[in-house]
Amino acid sequence: MTIFILLIIKSSMTLQQLKYIVALDLKRHYTKAAELCFVTQPTLTIQVKKLEDEIGTVIFDRNTTPLTPTPIGEILIAKAKSTLREANEFQELAYDNTSSISGQYTLGIIPTIAPNLLPLFLESFLKSNPKIKLVIKEMQTDFIIDALHNGTLDIGIVSTPLEDKTIREINLYQEPFLVYCNDKNTFGTSEIVKQDDLTPDDLLILEEGHCFRNQVLNICQDNDKNKNKAFLFESGSIQTIKNLVKAGLGYTLVPQLSVVEDLENNHIKYFENPKPTREISIVVNKNFAKEKLIENLLFEIKKNIPKQVKEIDNYIKVRWK
Repeated sequence: MTIFILLIIKSSMTLQQLKYIVALDLKRHYTKAAELCFVTQPTLTIQVKKLEDEIGTVIFDRNTTPLTPTPIGEILIAKAKSTLREANEFQELAYDNTSSISGQYTLGIIPTIAPNLLPLFLESFLKSNPKIKLVIKEMQTDFIIDALHNGTLDIGIVSTPLEDKTIREINLYQEPFLVYCNDKNTFGTSEIVKQDDLTPDDLLILEEGHCFRNQVLNICQDNDKNKNKAFLFESGSIQTIKNLVKAGLGYTLVPQLSVVEDLENNHIKYFENPKPTREISIVVNKNFAKEKLIENLLFEIKKNIPKQVKEIDNYIKVRWK
């Protein structure tokens, strides 16, 4: 480890280049690795090649599909991971201050949470923490997990549990699922819906890759009699699906924070108790040392979320996988 760190000091090698080779080892594909590092594919490709030229060693075998590390490359990548972990720990310990926090941090948040949660707390959080700059990225859960692993992301907000021993989860709230339909008489005249009443017929869902999609399928496929029926539509946006529902093209399930009840009351039905919910949490790498940042973020979110998610106590968590 000492030799490797000295090599970095004596050359123009950067920690960013080490992040690139770790990401490339994880994804084994230039474009996917670049997405993970929030850079363009040419930038990542050039920097990896520059690093190889400088140390005079080929780290990746380009003649294989997918890319594979060379034998010496595997050793260097392992050292790079250790170096990045130690560099992160050094930075966090060196600049940690129990009374105030400052600096730039990257926050990853899944698309089905971001548009509903960020407007509730972000302004208040930034006013209360004026020395912090947040770089916020909408990312699917799998990408957030990968980025927390390789150090390209500081904090995530996702649906949990992740069941990953290297990631710490700090619970924020339980968010109920609602049935969103065009006709108030869909599934009967009652405003309360039983999970067994749902069928996949005319169900509109998010496209693959969204954990919310998996949760909706888990709710709607509890009945064996419905498991072989086809789903008619998939989209990348809950708002698009809601607009299609309003046009009479089916029904869907939505998270409660995505609904303005005063304006959309004619389109929503509630589940009977125990209500199916998704658990929303802050997630960080186990080595993340900025406890004050986590505490402040937790405080601002819990202070600003509406009472319908603060007060729910009779629920069953729907898993995202």
